Amino acid sequence: MGAANGAARIPSMKLSARNMLSGTVLSVTKGTTTAHVTVDVGGQTVTSAITNEAVEDLGLAAGQAVKVVIKSSDVMIGVD
Repeated sequence: MGAANGAARIPSMKLSARNMLSGTVLSVTKGTTTAHVTVDVGGQTVTSAITNEAVEDLGLAAGQAVKVVIKSSDVMIGVD
């Protein structure tokens, strides 16, 4: 349950992920169950697909300052 559902907010959370980028939400586009959140990170665009419920719980909106947390076991590069 998220904060929107009455859960207590954690004032400060530490994460094991080391790839955390500060950015500003450019847009939030909701689909049937999943939203695409586009964030400007130092002039580069990062898009995350998260649930609509997560968007509501976090109160995400354009112009909001956020942290982009990237946790991946693989990063792949491809060429033609």
